[in-house]
Amino acid sequence: MSKGPSIAILGAGMGGLTAAASLRRRGYSVRIYEQASKFVRLGAGIQMSPNAMQVLRGLGLEPYIRSIAFQPKSWMNREWETGAMKFDLALGAAAEAQYAAPYLLMHRGDLHTALASLVPEELIELNKRLVDFDQTPSGVVMRFEDGSTACADALIAADGVHSRVREIILGPEQSKFSGRVAYRTTFPASLLNGYSIDECTKWWGPDRHIVIYFVTAPQDEVYFVTSNPEPDWTRESWSATGDLDELRAAFVGFHDQVQRVLRACPKVHKWALVERDPLPRWSVGNVVLLGDACHPMTPYMAQGAATSMEDAVVLSRCIEAEPDIAAAFLLYEAARKPRTSKIQLTSHMNTWMRQRTDPSWVYGYDAWSTPLQAEQGSPANAAM
Repeated sequence: MSKGPSIAILGAGMGGLTAAASLRRRGYSVRIYEQASKFVRLGAGIQMSPNAMQVLRGLGLEPYIRSIAFQPKSWMNREWETGAMKFDLALGAAAEAQYAAPYLLMHRGDLHTALASLVPEELIELNKRLVDFDQTPSGVVMRFEDGSTACADALIAADGVHSRVREIILGPEQSKFSGRVAYRTTFPASLLNGYSIDECTKWWGPDRHIVIYFVTAPQDEVYFVTSNPEPDWTRESWSATGDLDELRAAFVGFHDQVQRVLRACPKVHKWALVERDPLPRWSVGNVVLLGDACHPMTPYMAQGAATSMEDAVVLSRCIEAEPDIAAAFLLYEAARKPRTSKIQLTSHMNTWMRQRTDPSWVYGYDAWSTPLQAEQGSPANAAM
């Protein structure tokens, strides 16, 4: 039997699925509304740093993730042209011993599939694009583009960087285009024809960079993502196709490893990198924002999905700790906003790992046990 309020979750991304799984483990009734018509395995890698792996461990997914993901021995940071080492962060067994969880690299689609396996299919409704919502004495009433409606006691908006709920709460917001684009793709390692590359490296150029790593345990799939100036491209879609000739021209002169990878890839996606300022608030009444909807960040620290997943766990703890749902949402914001704002700012500067870096404040975080801080700073149910 379900307990407490019924909770609607808008968005079936990493944050939304983690929220659903976390809340269901605590006995709450949840339902997810997703605007997409189906889930697609786009060519993208994702880094599950120890703080993210703590989330997956608490959900019971760690053994499966370990079986399919790649565990690099280190995170290399090299000069773009010579390959000289700027900073080499030990990972592998060393990181696992320090943070009590591994650092794994994997395909984003594989992570999504794993999280989706924790939520029964009948609890996920597709083709549900939110138009508007109202808060009434009987709950939150959602209206969708297809003419349907739904009602729940509370609404968690995990609807991404273009959040409709955020727009309704705070008004339309103009994206801040950074003048930079990201190209990314995955492809079979066999296309390298036996050429050997580093396990996981960021190549730092004067005004651009590229990150390359393996995303599968047998190292048979390669991923890369770039950041390079291209001020005339403003499309934010992750699925837009990029021009391979333009991409290769943008990295002429980079180390041979980079050239070989770019020559081998058969196709690439491209999207504009935008930034948004920290929001003045994350909730209104029984409606709250989560993940990219409230703290979208550049990808330079590989913490976008991780922070969304952390949000989900902490939010589920706050809902259990505080019977009044609106108060629970304020507790969640107070607990999470300092950390996510710091990560947003650090990622914006794009200096993470450029030189010797202590990542313990990021990787040592455990969303399941971190103290919940009330608005005035007093602890509340620190280890729910």
